[in-house]
Amino acid sequence: MDLKLMKTRNVYFIFSTFMILFSLFSIFTKGFNLGIDFTGGNIYQMKFEKPVSKEAMDKTLKEMASKYPSLKSNKVQYSEGNTVLLRTQIADEKEKSAILEELKAEQGNYELIKADAVGAVVGNELAKNALWALALGSILILIYITIRFEWIYALSSVLALLHDVLVTIGFISFFQFEVDTPFIAAILTILGYSMNDTIVIFDRIRENDHKYGGKKPFADVIDESVNKVFIRSVYTSLTTLLALAALLIFGGSTLRTFNITLLVGIVYGTYSSIWLASPLVYLLRRFKKPPKQEKNGKKDRSMEKVVV
Repeated sequence: MDLKLMKTRNVYFIFSTFMILFSLFSIFTKGFNLGIDFTGGNIYQMKFEKPVSKEAMDKTLKEMASKYPSLKSNKVQYSEGNTVLLRTQIADEKEKSAILEELKAEQGNYELIKADAVGAVVGNELAKNALWALALGSILILIYITIRFEWIYALSSVLALLHDVLVTIGFISFFQFEVDTPFIAAILTILGYSMNDTIVIFDRIRENDHKYGGKKPFADVIDESVNKVFIRSVYTSLTTLLALAALLIFGGSTLRTFNITLLVGIVYGTYSSIWLASPLVYLLRRFKKPPKQEKNGKKDRSMEKVVV
């Protein structure tokens, strides 16, 4: 590969800025389609006389959702072949009775073991904890990369990570995919995956920068470094995406948002690690203090001046 990354860096900055603004617009105008985990709802535990087919139950619930608003968001768990635990959005007594009667007509007789209203499993508390985890993770990343590399690498990596998270949740908001507990786990997973890819590239940039000792323009050092790890990064991401695509196709509706979130996050994480984080290092390097003057009057050329 012979990517001329630095020559077209402004294109990536413009694209990323547009995606961030678009994501913010969607989040503040459309909001999120919160699932039962965040809103609470009703829970029904039923023991059918005959084993229940998952495909048949899913089809029945999908057809019933057009008539009963509480079924538009639902979760089903199966156990022992004929026991079903159904979680739905909040419904009044009339709608609950109608749902139970239609399920009996479609799936056969059953014993209703439990029918209760339940509160949100996660709600504001978990959302708050997730934000704290994101903030703490960003601080720890800043500290770690500052120690291992230097502050310009640390700041670039955190900005790229925040970009990945913001664009991913903006995508989920725009298409109104249901936000549930696994969504939080997916966002935190994206942080780790994207950071791993970014560190590999940064390590190669630092290695080559030390090797040339300022004799080669820093932009060329970045291009050379990215080209050396580009195939590795893309192949690693493609392998992960293929596995996630299989889960999305065959994993059912329960993990749908989780898989979609990871798919989008890994795509943007790969993009930001290669096309955003590295140009950010180049951009931020101009704010670094100039090298000290040597005793013999010659300037230390280990760090060349970066002009954007």
